[in-house]
Amino acid sequence: METFERKIFTGERALFGARDLTLTDCIFEDGESPLKESAGLTLRGCSFRWKYPLWYGHDISLRDCVLTDAARAGIWYTENISLTDTVIEAPKTFRRARGINLTNVTMTNAAETLWACRDITLQNVSAKGDYLLMNAEDVTADHLLLNGNYAFDGAKNVILRSSKLFTKDAFWNSENVTVYDSYITGEYLGWNAKHLTLVNCTVESLQGFCYIDRLTLQNCKLINTTLAFEYSTVDADITGAVDSVLNPAGGTIRADHIGQLTIDRDRVDPTKTTVIVREDA
Repeated sequence: METFERKIFTGERALFGARDLTLTDCIFEDGESPLKESAGLTLRGCSFRWKYPLWYGHDISLRDCVLTDAARAGIWYTENISLTDTVIEAPKTFRRARGINLTNVTMTNAAETLWACRDITLQNVSAKGDYLLMNAEDVTADHLLLNGNYAFDGAKNVILRSSKLFTKDAFWNSENVTVYDSYITGEYLGWNAKHLTLVNCTVESLQGFCYIDRLTLQNCKLINTTLAFEYSTVDADITGAVDSVLNPAGGTIRADHIGQLTIDRDRVDPTKTTVIVREDA
């Protein structure tokens, strides 16, 4: 395996089609697509400072690396890539890629990142930016810290654990999403989703959980959550109170207290929903 150490690369396609390289403490300066069509790369302590550094590659490992703001749209159409202890400052990283493993990664501008990607594992990842993971599939995330709106729009087959999401309009149009032991705050959570499940979660959401087909809440807290469940089929076991519930389409809602329950017979069939308020039992 060829090795480069403390080298500075410039110009377009500087190492185009590279195979089986180890690069340590190298800098990729100006010049698009420096490692396009590459495979079998190990990068340690490297810095990417221009666009499209890792397109159409496979079997690539990065550790202690930086993709600067100018390295936008950095990793597209690539398979089997891992990033560890790495900072990504650029937007639109990862598009139509698969086999992505991120561990201890910070994404300071994650706008439009991880779009239409598959087979994704996130461990201790922090991200700031809108539209993260749009149309992504087969995602597992543990300790994800997200600050950005419209996350997981259209995503399928997602498992989140021990995460904190500060995002409005999250999980819209998603399918088969399960969230464990997490905190989510943001209005309009989960609209138009199919088979959305939350377990041991705390949620704050104006008009959350509407238009959902098969919503499940197990031992969840809904704090400052109003106008919930409109036109959703729901099996909800809520710990504590929910401020208001509006026109659920069907299922069962259990809570210690419901501040306001509205079921409009002109809009939904009230016989399809069972509401159990434990403080009245």
